Amino acid sequence: MKTFSGAPYAVATHSALQRRLLRNASFPARAPQQDALKMTSVPMVPEVHLFLAEDAVLLWARLEAEAGTPLPAPYWATAWPGGQALARYVLDNPEIVAGRRVLDLASGSGLVAIAAAQAGAAEVTANDVDGYAIAAIQANANANGEQIATVADDLTDGDGSDAEVILAGDCLYNADVAAKMLPFIGRAMSRGATVLLGDPGRGYAPPGLLRTLTTYQATALGAQEDGQRDQASVLTPVAVALTS
Repeated sequence: MKTFSGAPYAVATHSALQRRLLRNASFPARAPQQDALKMTSVPMVPEVHLFLAEDAVLLWARLEAEAGTPLPAPYWATAWPGGQALARYVLDNPEIVAGRRVLDLASGSGLVAIAAAQAGAAEVTANDVDGYAIAAIQANANANGEQIATVADDLTDGDGSDAEVILAGDCLYNADVAAKMLPFIGRAMSRGATVLLGDPGRGYAPPGLLRTLTTYQATALGAQEDGQRDQASVLTPVAVALTS
């Protein structure tokens, strides 16, 4: 077992995909590598360490070159602002997840799932449709000494099954994604699940559907794709609006 910045990292990886993912990972790098992953603490959630991209575009190009085929953008290699806000909220309010079954939808790096585990959730499942994200979640869970189950299926046609708490950071990324996520959120809430979302105000949450629990301010929060947004909010569904 190695240690980096206080976070245990299991040397053994779980799959060939994960080994490929971490081939250029650094602890930190011996020499600058713009296409590398580097384990670092998350700005708003320093309790969590993640393998993040030095340059996500260059990392994407390298992974595509290695795979010999087009790949989805490596969203899992960035600590997105909505996920940071939601993870911070969970750690600051552990009673929301403590002793409960938690599903982290569109988990990406696994940041929110790891925060839920640290906050005392009984079980945590991280979901993402990208196989590289699943490998990253496993690696990041190892790095933080947490046990997290992973599911690679698209779950948005359901209602979250038996999860008592559903967490989703940056799930309203664009209009198409929001159109899939909002009905899922309504079904999950209707069966009694607690649902919390993290979002930096991209504008894809129709007025009246969600209410703001808190807003975090930070300098240059998140990735370039968000235009260096300086705030992110934690939202929860409004029952009447989502079930009417």
